[in-house]
Amino acid sequence: MGRGGQTLNQDDSERRCIATGEVQPKGGLIRFVVGPNGTIVPDLLGKLPGRGIWVAANRAALDTAIRKKLFARSAKQPVTVPDDLFDQVEAGLAKRVVDGISLARKAGIAVAGYEKVKGWLTNGDAIVLIQASDGSERGKTKLRLPSDTSVFIGCLTASELGLAFGREHVIHGALAAGGLTRRVVEDATRLSGVRKADAGKASGKGVKTT
Repeated sequence: MGRGGQTLNQDDSERRCIATGEVQPKGGLIRFVVGPNGTIVPDLLGKLPGRGIWVAANRAALDTAIRKKLFARSAKQPVTVPDDLFDQVEAGLAKRVVDGISLARKAGIAVAGYEKVKGWLTNGDAIVLIQASDGSERGKTKLRLPSDTSVFIGCLTASELGLAFGREHVIHGALAAGGLTRRVVEDATRLSGVRKADAGKASGKGVKTT
């Protein structure tokens, strides 16, 4: 299981998506609220005041919610949906993932660089493998997930990973077990759902378990 012996269990509280009608854990949804001026605001921290409006963390669900005016129906009042709502959500989630990895690095549960990541994978310290979406596919295939309970994150670009590790760019990263890791995995899963398939020349890989 790696350092700390902790798992990736997430908050299992459930909410209903206004677009799909499905009930699922909050970790797979994005909370929105109606701001003071009647504008729909993404609440990625889940702490803004007001009644939460929940949408599954994928572009199709969010598009349905916007196109069918489901935000107004759920809020039971006229609302304004910003033209850049997709961009707000994607940018906010990307920042949360980058910031989370940065905090994990400072806490000693994240490393970057091929050799360090390989060492963690070999020793069983890593439970999450992170690789840049725009990195060389040939180079990325040289590293393998450590077990069937491990997680792969591939929705960040090399420059975004670089920000997380204080470098210009990073292709390979890894996380050990811990509370910060659970947060990163949850946010990366949501980012993968809303990020465009070709963002950063992505390979189509987002977050997956093996």
